[in-house]
Amino acid sequence: KNREERRNRVSGAPNQADNIDPTNPNWEFAQMIEDCRLELGVAPLSFQNEVVRDHRICVCVRKRPINKKETKAKTVDVVTLPSKDQILVHEPKLKVDLTKYLENHKFHFDYTFDENTTNETVYRFTAQPILRTIFDQGIATCFAYGQTGSGKTHTMGGDFTGKQQNFNLGIYAMVAKDVFDLLRAQQYAQLELKVSCSFFEIYGGKVFDLLARRAKRRVLEDGNNKVNVVDLKETPVLSVASVLNAIKDGSAVRTSGQTSANAHSSRSHAVFQIILRTTRGKLHGKFSLIDLAGNERGADTSSANRATRIEGAEINKSLLALKECIRAMSNNANHIPFRASKLTQVLRDSFIGEKARTCMIATLAPGQNSVECTLNTLRYADRVKELGPDAKQAPPLEPNNDLAYLHQSLRSQGEEEEGPEMYNFHHAVDMLQEAEDNLVDEHQQCIQENKEYLKQEEAILERVEGDVAYDIEDYA
Repeated sequence: KNREERRNRVSGAPNQADNIDPTNPNWEFAQMIEDCRLELGVAPLSFQNEVVRDHRICVCVRKRPINKKETKAKTVDVVTLPSKDQILVHEPKLKVDLTKYLENHKFHFDYTFDENTTNETVYRFTAQPILRTIFDQGIATCFAYGQTGSGKTHTMGGDFTGKQQNFNLGIYAMVAKDVFDLLRAQQYAQLELKVSCSFFEIYGGKVFDLLARRAKRRVLEDGNNKVNVVDLKETPVLSVASVLNAIKDGSAVRTSGQTSANAHSSRSHAVFQIILRTTRGKLHGKFSLIDLAGNERGADTSSANRATRIEGAEINKSLLALKECIRAMSNNANHIPFRASKLTQVLRDSFIGEKARTCMIATLAPGQNSVECTLNTLRYADRVKELGPDAKQAPPLEPNNDLAYLHQSLRSQGEEEEGPEMYNFHHAVDMLQEAEDNLVDEHQQCIQENKEYLKQEEAILERVEGDVAYDIEDYA
């Protein structure tokens, strides 16, 4: 009764019954959420006069609109943005007596963007402020993180019209445009820098070059701890158009799979890099833009086959390792566990040095059916954001084993739900992948050796067939 009276005072509605939709089984939850928004005085967010703040590590959240499928299913929007740095998730709950109620979860971030925010605005507050880092011999990195179907690829790549994507409207293109604009600026023109790009994906712990027909590449580390993706294609680019062509070609061959969230889910981490080099070919700066794989937990693939379960474990491990590397970066730690996953290994430079700067865009699906994944995304992003000088850090008991270090750190923070079993599983998957790589290498070597042997045999046979008086003993 009090809720109804309060709502009538605020909105002027005659009574609650007028807003009941008997065809929507979730109308009561929708009504509770609407009442909460009225109390908070929620209004569309505007960033027109907002000042862009400087961050070494910037974490923001972007809420996508309810889509047509969710509208048809009468899905309730459970995500509210009361201000430009707060987000509220209304989790529908049932009491023992089946009474419906909401459990509200509040989070704070550097920025929160609602469903009306454009890619241009998101870019202005996230990737654009760290762009100049690469002109000052630094490393800039931008991650898009979230569940499948929450808008990561839309944010990084651009708007979709059906299955066609307009790459001009994504963060990839905006970074490329600003890079070429800055190259012509008086401040940097004298450097005579050359621009190139690379595009690869990490799938199942393996690296595939998207600009070379998905050729598999090896990741090697030299004696100076410098990580190299061997034979990765680096394409020189002279304009924004050539960058967009590279993105389009690479995106066309990126691995997709099927999950319960999206029939064409991106199941790999896509890493697009814009690289600045001097006229002598020396690396000057690098901007890595990463469209991370969907962060769904094992429950989403409970009916999947063995290969898909291993794939999911690899994704989860890389996301955990990413968080720990950002933790170490924030604390200026002596040890960064970048070897715990292939993703963090190839991005090692992104976590090291005072000139490394990072932003993370956590994307959210607002429907009530996605509330568990939405909360997982926000908790992950919240843990990244709260990392600072006072954050707990695990003692480096096993600094030479980054995977063990990763799980040890998670246990020290009470974040490892599965206990030692998850470490054993991740370790077993690593051993399996290493054995697979060794087998493939041995197989290739065997084929090459056999090719050489067969060439020699063919040459002997040709001599015999071309000479009627050949020496039989010599042939034998």
